Amino acid sequence: MTSPDPHRVVVLALDGVYPFELGIANRVFGTADGHYEVLTCSLDGRPVHSQADFTIAVEHDASILATAQTVVIPPCDVTPYLNDDLPPNVSAALEMIPAGTRLVSICTGAAVLCAAGLLDDRPATTHWDLSDLFRRAFPRVRFDPGVLYIDDDDILTSAGAAAGIDLCLHMLRRDHGSELANAVARRCVVPPWREGGQAQFIEQPVPPPSAAGTATARQWALEHLHLPISMAELADQARMSGRTFARRFRDEVGLSPGRWLIQQRLFRARELLEATDLTIDRIAAEVGFATGASLRQHLQEAIGVTPLTYRRTFRTTVAAG
Repeated sequence: MTSPDPHRVVVLALDGVYPFELGIANRVFGTADGHYEVLTCSLDGRPVHSQADFTIAVEHDASILATAQTVVIPPCDVTPYLNDDLPPNVSAALEMIPAGTRLVSICTGAAVLCAAGLLDDRPATTHWDLSDLFRRAFPRVRFDPGVLYIDDDDILTSAGAAAGIDLCLHMLRRDHGSELANAVARRCVVPPWREGGQAQFIEQPVPPPSAAGTATARQWALEHLHLPISMAELADQARMSGRTFARRFRDEVGLSPGRWLIQQRLFRARELLEATDLTIDRIAAEVGFATGASLRQHLQEAIGVTPLTYRRTFRTTVAAG
């Protein structure tokens, strides 16, 4: 079903673009039941060189940016931007973007926003392997290399590659709620929500292939979120000692078991807040928090809002009472 007035997303393909990330916005937003229209442009409408062994032809030039409601900048060759200045043709293209347009970078696409001064004194992220280079080139930007993405209201930045999918799903969730975002994630065969940030990918040892993992325990926990779950029970599910389990879990997920469990309970609680009229106390019980007050505290700490505020924000229709 096509929305009568779809939100226009324009993807700007710059020289040296990475083909995988170039297609993320179209793959995610283009699967969202017609709520978005995704268009791709280059600076002059001509094909652009990619990081692969082919060039990419597009249908539009940069003038289409003037009609955008969201602009996405995929990763590209960052060399022209590391002197903290924009090439004139890129600067002219960005000037076409209307004020108030949502700006999004994937991976090293953040270099373009940095060179334009749009991220000065703001939080941002990029691929962890380039964070030191970016800090030196753009000292006014508050880089956080440990997260998958950062939502700073009108400017959003993501880490490398698949983190662009995480960010686009987050935007979809922010725009239209978890139900549609989860449906799109299923169609794309990706998880609707990943926890742990980039820490789980940064130069750390991983368990050998022959070693038992913690996936079985995690799946069991997700099926029993309504119950109190102890570390000992999780370790038993993985057939490990508590100490080995805790170490292996952090290696695989990037979080402690306790922190991961809280995040899964909160994710399920957010789904119930959006999709049901259950009371806060009932939702707390459904997801394994001892009381509604405990749910309120954890949600406030995680995302800065109360359950009722979250429900009002993300539900399109809230039944009376």
